Amino acid sequence: MTLTDSPSSRARTTYGAVLGSPHVARLLGGTLVGRLPNGMAPVAIVLLVTTDGGTLAFGGLLSALYGLASALSQPVKGRLMDRHGQTRVSGPAAILNSAALLALPATGTTSSPAVAVMIVVLGGLAAPPLEAGLRALWPSVLPDPVRRNTALALDTGTQGLLYITGPLLVAALTTAHSPALALAATAALGLAGTALVLTASPSRTWQPASTAESRAPGRLFGTGLIMLFVALVGVGVAIGGMNVWAVGMAERHDTDLLAGVLPAAFSTGSFLGGLLYGHRTWPGTPTRQLLTGAAGFLLGWLPLLTVPTPAPATAAAFVPGAFLTLIVARAFTITDTLTPPARTTEAYAWLILSIGVGQAAGAALAGRLADHPHTLAALPAGGAALALAVLLLARPGRSPARPGRHRHHQ
Repeated sequence: MTLTDSPSSRARTTYGAVLGSPHVARLLGGTLVGRLPNGMAPVAIVLLVTTDGGTLAFGGLLSALYGLASALSQPVKGRLMDRHGQTRVSGPAAILNSAALLALPATGTTSSPAVAVMIVVLGGLAAPPLEAGLRALWPSVLPDPVRRNTALALDTGTQGLLYITGPLLVAALTTAHSPALALAATAALGLAGTALVLTASPSRTWQPASTAESRAPGRLFGTGLIMLFVALVGVGVAIGGMNVWAVGMAERHDTDLLAGVLPAAFSTGSFLGGLLYGHRTWPGTPTRQLLTGAAGFLLGWLPLLTVPTPAPATAAAFVPGAFLTLIVARAFTITDTLTPPARTTEAYAWLILSIGVGQAAGAALAGRLADHPHTLAALPAGGAALALAVLLLARPGRSPARPGRHRHHQ
């Protein structure tokens, strides 16, 4: 089957031109601020539990439940957004999410663990689908495909900053005051960022598909889209395995800092790789670019097989991160091509969920391999190899392609 076979333009653009386009800086900045809770809440929840005298295991459970509830509810929220618009979905979701984060410290996580579990799950389920919503807005905000591609690369590449800035901000607020303050700041930032996006004209006036299209939304899961999402599960496995591998490296070398430095190096690579990728439009079809990114992602993990010492390991983690933005950006482009117009946001949400499921699976599998350092170090490469193998099976020429298109929501 063909994922897509529309060639990329060779025209160039600049970040200044893209960010200077109407609404772009506001939408991008608001989405990043509104999504900071994704990087803050899991850490703040663990710190709240341990400060209250609870166990690290219970804190980790609550943190995992928050992330899992947020990920699994993405397609439902995306489908609702396609039917009812962005304001009517993300607005109430952000309020409910922030209310849950504010209520958690008041419940007493150790005295009322069942209540804490319910609040955390509710907060995760209500996390506003800002990422999928932003991707649905780009075609109307940036009709020019070159600028849109640059914005998508910038959007994807800056996501790594969430998982560097968020935990650092939580740590600083907890050290200065308490985890409760960190959760309050998390709630406030989520509300502020969501409000900034939803009050912008493109989001406020964005309309879901027409009533006729909504009644017959079309089949979402064609073979090409399924294989793309399966490949992204492999990408997630690599990322989830990398996070546990970093903890293992920290324990083996008795350097706690490595548990944060190695993922930060990966995120930094993603950020810088995104800047490089978005700086110009590269030759080749989106599918070929996706395959190139997947191949580079796999090659970047191979040095880990030697179980390197901390300095080479940090450098090695940077390399696959540099290819992550290319993979994710082109995956969104291809998803748009293969998705019925009435289900765009839902499809984006499934893409996000695919990576999240892979991360959870990779982390769980890596936990079982913690006593086998060589096997653990090979897990990220294994996930990347799965992604590349599936994409090669889905490459162009296996079946007729659907015509590519970019939709505009008026």
